[in-house]
Amino acid sequence: MFDFTIPLIFIGIAIFFVSIQKIHNEGYRFYFIFLIISFALQFISPLLGAFGYSFTLFVLWFFRDPERIIPTDLSAIISPADGTICKIDKVKPPLESEIQSDSCLRICIFMSVFNVHVNRAPIKGIVNKIIYIPGKFFVASLDKASEHNERNILVMENDKKESIVVVQIAGLIARRILSFVKEFEKLILGQRFGLIRFGSRVDVYIPSNYESNVKKGDKVRAGESIIANCLK
Repeated sequence: MFDFTIPLIFIGIAIFFVSIQKIHNEGYRFYFIFLIISFALQFISPLLGAFGYSFTLFVLWFFRDPERIIPTDLSAIISPADGTICKIDKVKPPLESEIQSDSCLRICIFMSVFNVHVNRAPIKGIVNKIIYIPGKFFVASLDKASEHNERNILVMENDKKESIVVVQIAGLIARRILSFVKEFEKLILGQRFGLIRFGSRVDVYIPSNYESNVKKGDKVRAGESIIANCLK
């Protein structure tokens, strides 16, 4: 006879987790898919079923979408992603952005599978352009990922008419970049604008009149951590 104890235990844990933690709507579809697969696996082996239910809980946890305390300084640039600062340098803006500048500050944030993957607007401003570029799936922390991986580029403009570029980059495991906004939409500071599934990277290109507020290896949180301040 089929033992319902294991699935009931994991479903109970999931219900408890959802009751204390906000989950992005995108996560529920994956949760129910893996829940059905796990239910089927239990007919083959209780051990496989338990593994499946555990992975199902991980998927639900991956799509968590906590509220954040947004800074009050609207002149600052805040992190669009949770993760680790993996690179800070001076480069030209992405060619696709069509921004005419010889150099800007680039801050790169690597998002592991353990980070929250909901992305938030680094400034208050308008989305002037959204460019999706299909590509490869190299490890997101590698330098070549910013040029060769699948990515989605948002060109934003603040109240001072400064252009800030945010690039969502797919990683080795990530296979889908989601955007919640449209061109010419006005965003408030810290507003959710997208999500990348299962490990990825976000690069922020900032005008040269800003200086970095972080260093390589720092941990940042989307919508909360200030990553750059204006010099002028």
